[in-house]
Amino acid sequence: QVQLVESGGGLVQPGGSLRLSCAASGNIFSVNAMDWYRQAPGNKRTFVASITRTGGITNYADAVKGRFTISRDNAKNTVYLRMNSLKPEDTAVYYCNAKIRDGPLAYETAYWGQGTQVTVSS
Repeated sequence: QVQLVESGGGLVQPGGSLRLSCAASGNIFSVNAMDWYRQAPGNKRTFVASITRTGGITNYADAVKGRFTISRDNAKNTVYLRMNSLKPEDTAVYYCNAKIRDGPLAYETAYWGQGTQVTVSS
């Protein structure tokens, strides 16, 4: 069984910062690309950022570009999202996604975490 667990969410004031973490655990052979998505009440889940296996390529949604930074630590099977200059419109549940193999010959399977709440308010 493979699971992803997000952490680091909370309540911050506009202009503040948070760092989210997402750790994969369980029967893991390898972790490929990892991504962050978010969903605000009444809205669909939208893409935030992605990072390739070695961290060589990163991509960001226009709404967060220049403010958020995605990184990873493969020794810990963990992806991070540093969020700076937070705005009220960043308020959402943030979800981690990872493409994982549970054996050397297995195909990749996409896994989702349970989400962590980020609230930006004064």
